[in-house]
Amino acid sequence: MYQASIITVSDRAAHGVYEDQSGPTVRSLLEASGYLITHQIIIPDEKNKITTALLSECEQGIHLIITTGGTGFSPRDVTPEATIAVIEREAPGIAEYMRQRSMEITPRGMLSRGIAGIRGSSLIVNLPGSPKAARENLGFILPHLTHGLDMLNGKQETNA
Repeated sequence: MYQASIITVSDRAAHGVYEDQSGPTVRSLLEASGYLITHQIIIPDEKNKITTALLSECEQGIHLIITTGGTGFSPRDVTPEATIAVIEREAPGIAEYMRQRSMEITPRGMLSRGIAGIRGSSLIVNLPGSPKAARENLGFILPHLTHGLDMLNGKQETNA
């Protein structure tokens, strides 16, 4: 069983303006797929806070770190930049696949700037902030993540 954490990045949810719906949506999908959720937090759209949260989860050896929010075009949307500052290796196919599948639903899927990457034995994946888009995007990749996590954590030989 892999451990996962969820980081909701939202100024409004962090300040109690509205209730986070994306984090619980992501949590239910991960739990249904057998992940053990170790942390679920809400932080504002601030690069240093996002970076600090990501580094903390990686240092704790969390296998899968999912962020939701902060991937759009707003000046405050800095989740991809914070993720780039933390990762050691990018995993571009994950984000490319999510965007490709999203554009089958709406052309606006092209506007997501989310990325995915690896730090140590942790995989970080940025999801959009809307509950619908977070559910769809995680649903696209979730069936394939175990194989990647197995390779990342030395549980499976790589032939690629």
